[in-house]
This record gives sequence, structure tokens and C-alpha cells, in this order.
Amino acid sequence: MCRAAVTVAWSRTPAGECRPKLRAPAGACDSHFHIYDGRFPPSADAALTPKDALVPHYLQLRQRLGLARGVIVTPSTYGTDNRCTLDAMARLGDTVRGVAVVDTSVSTAELERLHELGIRGIRFNLLRPGATTVHMIEPMAQRVAEMGWHVQLHLPAEDIVENCGMLSRLPVPLVFDHLGRIPPPQGIRHPAFGIILSLIQRGRVWVKISGLNLGSRIGHPGYDDLAQVARTFIQAAPERVVWGSDWPHPSRRPSDTVDDARLLDIAAEWAGTGATWYKIMTHNPEALYGFPKIIP
Repeated sequence: MCRAAVTVAWSRTPAGECRPKLRAPAGACDSHFHIYDGRFPPSADAALTPKDALVPHYLQLRQRLGLARGVIVTPSTYGTDNRCTLDAMARLGDTVRGVAVVDTSVSTAELERLHELGIRGIRFNLLRPGATTVHMIEPMAQRVAEMGWHVQLHLPAEDIVENCGMLSRLPVPLVFDHLGRIPPPQGIRHPAFGIILSLIQRGRVWVKISGLNLGSRIGHPGYDDLAQVARTFIQAAPERVVWGSDWPHPSRRPSDTVDDARLLDIAAEWAGTGATWYKIMTHNPEALYGFPKIIP
């Protein structure tokens, strides 16, 4: 049964002059953002239908935050239709890579086309089910392994626990969105945290510092209830953490306030050192997404 879509605005952001306290390092990458364009219709079962958030709008944010590169992720709004993401990638050129959404019906020829256009991973968003299911993860991981892609996961923490065996045997790198959606107040005591940490220590997993407004109960401005989880991931494997804005922060709650400059500042605070900050923002995205290396 199709669900009724909820039309949402972007979460409110401060005025354009708001800038981070610490400028991002050279070659810094926003490893998770979305583009929404009314020229591309939402899927029939889309739960969220945000207003347009276009490439020129995003470039304003990129300039304000001092970012050089980015990774566009096809949002749940479009199901398995990646045209909006690919259109934005063509406009932004070699400064971006992409993460697509596909299901098991996708052809090998289409996967090869997506690779040529800059796609480097596929996403499974099971917090907003519809386009994909947990049962598609393993067969699709087998198919994209030869292409050198990763599988990006946006799963409830309980699903991580339930499917830990399957996740452990996948033949591809895994990327957990939004700090693995480890819920406060359990935090590092939640079983899903231990599973992700174990996979990280095996060298197979990356974690995104992103979507703080989605996982925090405390919320803006500090998201302090997520700090221990983030800091522990960073301390355990600073070479396996990347940062993403999750712009434009579509939300069912229009009153939400998300300050992108503050999000960047928080990540820098959690990183703790300049060397770790450089890894998170520049070196790690180069390794994960195949950007050209920049020598600091």
C-alpha cells in the first residue's frame, strides 16, 4: 500500500554569513548530502517530498563552509530513480562522487553506466522502507563487489544486531550512515555499537558523522548525547570516519533548526587534533570515494 507523502521544507538554517570557527582543511569533503529537484517526480511511496534544494543552493553552502568536494546520496524521495543525483553530479563535475539506490532488478549494464558517471556505492535506507529491503543487501553486495563499490547502510540499531552475521560476511566495505543510528541514552552500551566497532577493527567499515539532528534527543546546538559514540569511533579508528552535512536536512518537523557551520564545528571538536581532522575531512574520503589525493 502506498503511503501518503509528507511535504516538508528544509530545516531552518541561520543567515548565510554564519561560518564555522575552524575552516575545513584543503580538499575537504562533505560525504553526505542530497539534491532535490522538482523536475524529477518522487516515487509513489515517498514518505518525504521536500521542496527544491538545487545545485546552486548547495554551492552556496560549500563556499560558506570552505568545502571542496562532496558525495551526493540519492534520497528516499526518489526510490530507485537516480536521475536527480546523476544530473547534479554532471553539473558539479569531478568534485563529486555519488551513492545510488538500486534494487535486485538492476541490470549489469546499468551498474556499469552508473560507475562511468561517478557512482561509487549503493545505499539501503531501511528507516524509510519502500525501495529496498534487508534481503537485497547480500545479493547486491555480491554484484557490486567486483566494481570496487561500497554498501551504505541506514539501518535501525536493532536491525544491525539482528543481521550482524550477514553484515559480517559481506564482500564489500560498509559505510554506516549517521553514526550507525546508535540511540541515546544507551550509546556505546547498545549492542549495535559493539558490532560496528568490531567490524571497524577488522578494517571493513566506515562511519559517517552526519544526521546529528536525526539521532539526538537533546538536539541543537550541541547534540551532546551523541558525543561519546562519535568520539569513541574516532579514537578507535580515525582513518575510518568521514563527515557529512546531510544537507538540506529534510524533516517532518519544520521547526527544527540545523546550523551547518555548527555541525562542522562539532565534528572538529570531536576529532580533537588537526591531524585527525584532516583525516576525517580529506584523507578518508579520498580513500573511500576515489578522489585524487591532496598532499597537506
